Formats: sequence, C-alpha cells, structure tokens
Amino acid sequence: QVQLVESGGGLVQAGGSLRLSCVASGRTFSRYVMGWFRQAPGKEREFVAAIRWSSGGTVYADSVKGRFTISTDYANNMLYLQMNSLKPEDTAVYYCAADEIRMSTTPQYWGQGTQVTVSS
Repeated sequence: QVQLVESGGGLVQAGGSLRLSCVASGRTFSRYVMGWFRQAPGKEREFVAAIRWSSGGTVYADSVKGRFTISTDYANNMLYLQMNSLKPEDTAVYYCAADEIRMSTTPQYWGQGTQVTVSS
C-alpha cells in the first residue's frame, strides 16, 4: 500500500522560509515523478513543482520559480520542498504527489496535506 506523508507546514511571516517533507513508502518509486501541489481556500488545486526520481530533473510553476526548490533523498524515499521568500499568496494546503512516468493534474497517489500559512 502506497503512502505519502507530509510534514513541515506551519505559520510563518512574509519573507520567511519553511521546508516541507514527504516520506514515500509502499513501492519502488524509481519510475515515478514526485511533486507538490497546493490548494488555497476557495481555489482549485494547483501544481507547484515536480522532480523525476531517476534523473533529478525538475519543473516549477512560474509563481514559485526562483523561490522554491524541490529535492529528494533517494536512499530514504524522502521528498522535500524548500520554500523561501514566502508570500501571503503562498498560503495553502500543500500536498505531496506521485505519478508514474510523468506528473499529470490527477496524480496516482496523494498525501493528506500540510497547512502552510503566511502572514503579512
């Protein structure tokens, strides 16, 4: 049974930083793309960033490019999202996701989410 469990959310002031973590278990993820999505109140879930487990290739949403960094710890099946220069508009529930071959808008696996709140 695949499980994705996020941690690291919280309350931070604008301009601050947070690092989200996601531990993946239940299968081998070498063929998978891992990623982060977020959903703000009253808005649809949106893509944030993704990384291919095998090659380390990354892609980011324009809204976070240059501020967020996605990374993995392959040996420990960990996924991270380092978030710097946070803005109030980054406030959302952040979800870890996994999809085979490529990241779609409806990934195969989701975590339960972790709340990030950025105060102005």
